[in-house]
Amino acid sequence: MKTVIVGGGVVGLASAYELAAAGCEVTVLEAAKAGAGASHGNAAKIALAESNPVPAPGVLLQGIRWMLKPDSPLSIHPSIAPGYLKFLLKMAMHCNARDFDAGLDLHLRLGEDANDLFDEYQRQGIDFEMHDRGVLLAFETKERFDEHSASLAVFEAAGHIPERLHGDAVHEAEPALSDRINHGLFFPNDRQIEPDSLTRALVAKIRELGGVVREDVSVRRFVSSGDTVTAVVTDDAEVLSADAVVIAAGVPTGELTGKLGHRLPIYSGKGYSIDYTPAPIELKTSLTLEDARVAVTPLDGMLRLAGTMEFGSRDDRVNDVRVDAIRRSAREAFHSWGEPQGENAPWAGSRPMTPDGLPLIGALKSAKNAYVNSGHSMLGLSLAPASAKVLTDIMLGRQSRLGRDHLAQVSPNRF
Repeated sequence: MKTVIVGGGVVGLASAYELAAAGCEVTVLEAAKAGAGASHGNAAKIALAESNPVPAPGVLLQGIRWMLKPDSPLSIHPSIAPGYLKFLLKMAMHCNARDFDAGLDLHLRLGEDANDLFDEYQRQGIDFEMHDRGVLLAFETKERFDEHSASLAVFEAAGHIPERLHGDAVHEAEPALSDRINHGLFFPNDRQIEPDSLTRALVAKIRELGGVVREDVSVRRFVSSGDTVTAVVTDDAEVLSADAVVIAAGVPTGELTGKLGHRLPIYSGKGYSIDYTPAPIELKTSLTLEDARVAVTPLDGMLRLAGTMEFGSRDDRVNDVRVDAIRRSAREAFHSWGEPQGENAPWAGSRPMTPDGLPLIGALKSAKNAYVNSGHSMLGLSLAPASAKVLTDIMLGRQSRLGRDHLAQVSPNRF
């Protein structure tokens, strides 16, 4: 099956790898450089302990309260654009306990064997940097600890059982923490992955399997015959024939599916990250500073800080106020942070958000051979291998790892 995959981030590349490994003839089209978008600047970890969907009870109300606070962890830019307002209203409808628990359960099921799948990647010769330090969710107050712990029953039912740490036990788990941090949840199975090494290795493996990865190539339009896509036309007027098309382009996915008659509600949730080379402090584990919503991920020779959620941004420009807030969270959380040297230029990037916080995986109803794998919000790295397997099973008519109800939860036709 000749398949064109539009999008060369980690989700698109994982999809291409699975399809190529199954014997399909794949061509990946990436508008920029493979792995250079949201995949490049993410928190660099398999975040099973943080699989919560973004729509949660009270989250939009909190965002509205924070609208006048420029350095808040969550920002909602005001706009009267009809599509954006509709997106926010739909998201508000999903900010309830029932939908939150159902979404969390879906994410945990989809990512339940993420570690095994990444181990399998390495056994297949996909060589990338990976660590198994676990993750410590660090809290300043008992109130925030208790608030987060309200969802632990869903995690524990899925086999993710954290250590509950208080006082000295938190600092024994991570001696670099300052006295501001008094409570923690340690999940031992979460891992850390340097994302550029992963996307480079996936590109190399796809090419080894006979696939093609083309960069700096955008899609102008699709050619259809009836309800079947027959070709993809690039921005330089090249026509690529196709038996199937996969849209895995992050935020632009919605616009691209619109060219196929079914525009999906995907909007940007901008995030930021800062890399320090060398690492300014030595850490035992990966952390998330929950009060500031900042991830702290140690990698080989470097440390990454990543955080914030900014709805409604129209570009990837860096907001210095938000970057300063991320820096401040590290100064306050680590007793020996000081004024570190080796800070790289801050990064900002757009993550693909859906109104219910769940990914879009499956066939489009508007074209019988067009498929989507997108909308993973902040979990693209964590869920990419499993999402790619689910999509490949759907495309090849194989039994899915997800049951019917869960497939309905991720179907692009739910919108």
